[in-house]
Amino acid sequence: MLEYQTTLKSRCSLSGIGVHSGKPVYIHFSPADADTGVVFQRIDEGGTGRVIRALASEVAQTDLCTALGDVRGEHVATIEHLMAALMAVGIDNVAIEIDGSEVPVLDGSAIGFVEAFEQAGVATLGVKRRYIRVLKPVRIDNGNSWAEFRPHDGTRFEVDIDFDSPAIGRQSLSLDLSARSFREEVARARTFGFIKDVERLWAAGFALGSSLENSVVIGEDHKVINMGGLRYPDEFVRHKMLDAVGDLALAGARFIGCFRSYRGGHRLNAAALRHLLTDRSAYEVVETTRREQGRRAEMVAVNAPVYAPWMI
Repeated sequence: MLEYQTTLKSRCSLSGIGVHSGKPVYIHFSPADADTGVVFQRIDEGGTGRVIRALASEVAQTDLCTALGDVRGEHVATIEHLMAALMAVGIDNVAIEIDGSEVPVLDGSAIGFVEAFEQAGVATLGVKRRYIRVLKPVRIDNGNSWAEFRPHDGTRFEVDIDFDSPAIGRQSLSLDLSARSFREEVARARTFGFIKDVERLWAAGFALGSSLENSVVIGEDHKVINMGGLRYPDEFVRHKMLDAVGDLALAGARFIGCFRSYRGGHRLNAAALRHLLTDRSAYEVVETTRREQGRRAEMVAVNAPVYAPWMI
């Protein structure tokens, strides 16, 4: 576990379209001081200068994507791929300016964000990083779906999906999260959908920017219609894990524990995180310490929160 907080070494920018809005958008990432966390600010005409913090308490919508702020007013949507990249690369503090209401989808995965942050570089700050350590199992059920946190020495994800479509079926993936494992095993997995759902989504104002350039699409014959096929044989569960990493990054601090889910999604991820954070007996806030020179770092409980962040 890293001992100190981090930020970007230099400013970087990306552009693209929103997968749901279909509108072009520019997004800029700048270094930020310790204890800032991840903060968004709209710089378009719809922006008021309000800072929207990337925290579970700011989640306003979980239908097909995760949105922060006020969905009837100032908000930022589809933040999960970006948040997953920040968490995996190890960036704690960043100021984000965006000239629209939705983060660009890029190629439908997180690899574009990862590469931008790697190119900008990561700087270490002089303030200790704090973690949320899971102390006991916490579970939430929703019909045939469930999600839970369990104690674990490290940060681990175990995701299981089960679709009626033979193109997907049941897939499982387990991963101990690190910058390397995320980049190699998860970052390139793209969002996906079914051609039969397109008209319904368009009528509801979703997927207006979706295309074969940024989504894996399953046709009426239950086959992937993208010319290049899949990037991984089990790309679907890998993308579901990518989403889970991004949604859980909204805890306001990295967690030490294992997150498990079956047939999950944004709504279940958000509910599980809220369930954990509202049970103060289920976790503690810890930081690393080196009490003796050359001794392995240990995690010790602390009383004060870093960002006040995860308090719901």
